[in-house]
Amino acid sequence: MHKMFVLDTSVLLHEPRSVYAFGDNDVVIPAVVIEEIDGKKSYQDIVGRNAREVARELDKLRELGSLCEGVELPNGGRLRVEVNHKSLNGFQEYFHETNNDNRILAVALNLHREEKEKESKKQVILVSKDAIMRIKADSLNILSQDYLYDKIEHAEEEYQGILNVTVDSEVIDKVYQLGVVRDDELKEVKEYYDVYPNQFVVLKDSYGSSKSAILRYDAVMKKFHPLHRGEESYWGIKGKNAEQRMALELLLDDNIKLVTLTGKAGTGKTLLSLAAGLVKVQDERIYQKLLITKPVVPVGRDIGFLPGDKDEKLRPWVQPIYDNLEFLLDAKHISDIKNTLIGLKNIEIEAMTYIRGRSIPNQFIIIDEAQNLTKHEVKTIVTRVGEGSKIVMMGDTEQIDHPYLDSQCNGLTYIINKFKDINIAGHITLKKVERSVVAQLAAELL
Repeated sequence: MHKMFVLDTSVLLHEPRSVYAFGDNDVVIPAVVIEEIDGKKSYQDIVGRNAREVARELDKLRELGSLCEGVELPNGGRLRVEVNHKSLNGFQEYFHETNNDNRILAVALNLHREEKEKESKKQVILVSKDAIMRIKADSLNILSQDYLYDKIEHAEEEYQGILNVTVDSEVIDKVYQLGVVRDDELKEVKEYYDVYPNQFVVLKDSYGSSKSAILRYDAVMKKFHPLHRGEESYWGIKGKNAEQRMALELLLDDNIKLVTLTGKAGTGKTLLSLAAGLVKVQDERIYQKLLITKPVVPVGRDIGFLPGDKDEKLRPWVQPIYDNLEFLLDAKHISDIKNTLIGLKNIEIEAMTYIRGRSIPNQFIIIDEAQNLTKHEVKTIVTRVGEGSKIVMMGDTEQIDHPYLDSQCNGLTYIINKFKDINIAGHITLKKVERSVVAQLAAELL
C-alpha cells in the first residue's frame, strides 16, 4: 500500500535530509512545522544549524515546482508542504489545548480521515522523535513511528569488540607455544566467524577447563597477536579484568588512531583513557598535548547560566574528568594536586562548542560522554583530528540525556558500527563494574 508520511519538526531538526528517506511514498510537512523551524534558525547550536540546513534543502526543492502542490523527489516520492487540513474541528474534543504539536496532529488526523474515504486510499503515518507525539497519535488511531532511517539495529548483535570462541584445549596450547598465530593456523576461528580488524578473540576450552587465551586480530598482517599491554601499571592503574586489559591494549597502541569504549558507569572508561593519555603525553612524549572534552548536556533540570570566564563556566561540566585526574595524580603520590594540574601545560580541557574549525595535530584526544552526540557532531569532531593525533570516544549508551537520541541512534553507536571494518580503529565494550560493590549492584539492579 502507498503511504503518506507526515513529518514532525523533531524529525527535520534531527536529520535535515530526512525527506529523502521514505522511498517512493508521499512526504507531508505541515505548515506549522515550517514556522517552528523558522523560529529556531538563529540558534547558535546544532538545532540552529539543522534548521538552516532544512531551509536550504526546501528552498532547493522549491526550484522544482510549488511545494504547496507537491514536487517529485529523486527517489520517486513526492513532497508537499500542507497548508490545508489544519482544522481543529472535532480534534479539540480529544486534546483541548491549541499548540503547535496539536496542530501537527490535526493535520495528520484530517489527512487520515480524508484518505479513509478514498477508493485508492493511502496509509497515513506520523513520524516523530517525540514519544508523547507518537502516543497522542496512537490515541487518535493514527499510525505513528520514530524516525527509523538512521537507527542501527544492534540490540542483540551489537559489535562489542570481543569474540568468544570455544576450541579444543590443544588449540589453546598451540597458541601459547607459537605466540603470534597466522589466521590460516587458527581455522577454528576464521572459517566460522567474521573477525574484524583489532577485534579480540577469547579462546575457551570446550571441555570446560580454566584454559583460555586472548588474541587480537591484525587484519593487515592476517595474524592473531597475544596481548602486549595491560599487566603493567600505568600511572598507578592496572587492568583489573580481561576487558580492561584489552582496552589498554587499544589505548596504548600508536597504530590505532580511533578507539571507542562503551560500558556502564564504573567500568573504568574515563580512568583508563586518561591513564593511557598521560603515559603517551607525559612519559613517552608521543603526543604534544592531552585534549579532553565532552558535550554539555545536563542531567535533569538545567542549572542555567554560570558566572565567570570560559574555564570557570566549564568546570562543573568536566568535574568528573578532574576527579579522575586527581585520582591518577594521587596514585603517583603527588600531594599538591591543584598546582600540579596547573603546571601540566600539555593537558587541555576544552569546551566542545569551540572545536568546529580547528585542526588538532599530534594530540591525544579524549571525548567523554560521546553517547550524547549526534551523527553530525561526531563527524564534526572526528574531521578535526590532524596528522599524528589519536582520538578516544567513550560513553554509556544506556545513559543518554539528549532528548532526541537513544541507544540505537546516537553518534557513538554510529561511529562504532561505521569504523568496525577499519584497520586503524578498535572498540571494546566493558561490562564489569570495578568502581565499587555498590556501583556494580546499581548498574545491574537499577
